[in-house]
Amino acid sequence: MTATDRSIELVNAAAQAAADRLAHDIIAYDVSDVLSITDAFVLASAPNDRQVKSIVDEIEERLNKQLGAKPVRREGDRDARWILLDYVDIVVHVQHSEERVFYALERLWKDCPELPLPEDARRTRGKAEEHAQLAGKEAEGDLS
Repeated sequence: MTATDRSIELVNAAAQAAADRLAHDIIAYDVSDVLSITDAFVLASAPNDRQVKSIVDEIEERLNKQLGAKPVRREGDRDARWILLDYVDIVVHVQHSEERVFYALERLWKDCPELPLPEDARRTRGKAEEHAQLAGKEAEGDLS
């Protein structure tokens, strides 16, 4: 079984919305062969809690306006370290960069096929590492 056309449409809209809000390392997996509860996972991260919340709000608004989709569940709002949006067909995980490294969801789903994403979303790969390096240089006062 593979992700449905509707699921892929939701994945692409969520990924584009996340990219528009400057999310890092956006990736999507087709988990339909291993999970019966959803077709796809979208993963994204951000360097601070406020940006995590902003990304999630944009995804929720965009999917509602463009595709008429509302999440059946939204979890993690209070701390904004890992917010989950469950759309039944897809599940979106937006994590603080530290949580993303610690929980390493990519490692859990690495055997599942990656779904193609819009160009803006693909360009976010490696942004978390770039951000961490820049922050380290700023902390050392080594920014040239």
